[in-house]
Amino acid sequence: MTDITTEDRPTGLTGVPLAIEPLKRRDFASDQEVRWCPGCGDYAILSTFQGVLPDLGIAKENAVVISGIGCSSRFPYYMNTYGMHSIHGRAPAIATGVAVSRPDLAVFVITGDGDALSIGGNHLIHAMRRNVNLTILMFNNRIYGLTKGQYSPTSEAGKVTKSSPMGSIDAPFNPLAVALGAGCSFVARAVDSDRKHLAQVLTAAAKHRGTSFVEMYQNCPIFNDGAFDDYKGPEAAQHLIRLVDGQPVLVGADGSRGVVRDPVSGELTVADVAEVGMDHVLVHDSHRADPSLAFELAHLDDGTIVTQTPVGVFRDVDLPTYDDQARAQLKLAAGDATDPDSRDRALQQLLLGSDTWQVQG
Repeated sequence: MTDITTEDRPTGLTGVPLAIEPLKRRDFASDQEVRWCPGCGDYAILSTFQGVLPDLGIAKENAVVISGIGCSSRFPYYMNTYGMHSIHGRAPAIATGVAVSRPDLAVFVITGDGDALSIGGNHLIHAMRRNVNLTILMFNNRIYGLTKGQYSPTSEAGKVTKSSPMGSIDAPFNPLAVALGAGCSFVARAVDSDRKHLAQVLTAAAKHRGTSFVEMYQNCPIFNDGAFDDYKGPEAAQHLIRLVDGQPVLVGADGSRGVVRDPVSGELTVADVAEVGMDHVLVHDSHRADPSLAFELAHLDDGTIVTQTPVGVFRDVDLPTYDDQARAQLKLAAGDATDPDSRDRALQQLLLGSDTWQVQG
């Protein structure tokens, strides 16, 4: 599979100082004992993330990891960077403030399917709508693990849990569809155990300027074990649809099946390449300004007992970022002022405007 990079476009790490000396994975690992359940997919994601940061070349004191609440949100404790274990669902809001005020920082948000899509749903979609320069990593185990096994916003309909003993009657969110619907400029999916591919996706997400959203299928061995077994082990290639820019969208280790558009319904479907011909197989383009095709690809899984799913970068487009534009407005408001006090007075005058009055006593 070809490497996923964004070298030919503006980088999300522009302005972030580089490390003086080359760093290694261990330089980004804290001295805290990692405390997740044995077999949890979080271990593989943490290790991969710690390995990606040295390759990005940034100084560790200029990386910030902000999390919400949940099993995955213990992440900042295990990183030898700045960070914050914040409050339920609010990590994108806190990270927005950091990104806007400090363009010299690489800001990462760590969240789970419950934290991001339940109580944090509003904060998540507005960070995406604004296109803040953040990298949002969502661990999706399709269950509430920290609170001991209730169904989550991504649990399949009919899921029997402690909070749904007769089966969940909620229709699950498709996280990628939510992100694309909110206008997110970078949307991707990876699997916790495929570390090479996960590293490629995380690298591309960090280099993207704007909001990057990565959904990671992550196994919870205690409360939802085996939810993603089809995507792991020797049979994984039969179920994964790997998205590579400029390449046909094929399914299966031998590429014998491909994603095509049904001539009758107009919907995307999977067909035998030998029957339809390679010319009819969809060619992937994540840089399309229109997100509708990426939205269709996000719905290729059935949302219940998922047996096939696309992975890789669904969308990667250049859009104006909220933090860059906010800083540009502040600079414009300051005018010729150079010292901090003068800049503050200029901004205060702008905010007061012309429709204010002072009442004399």
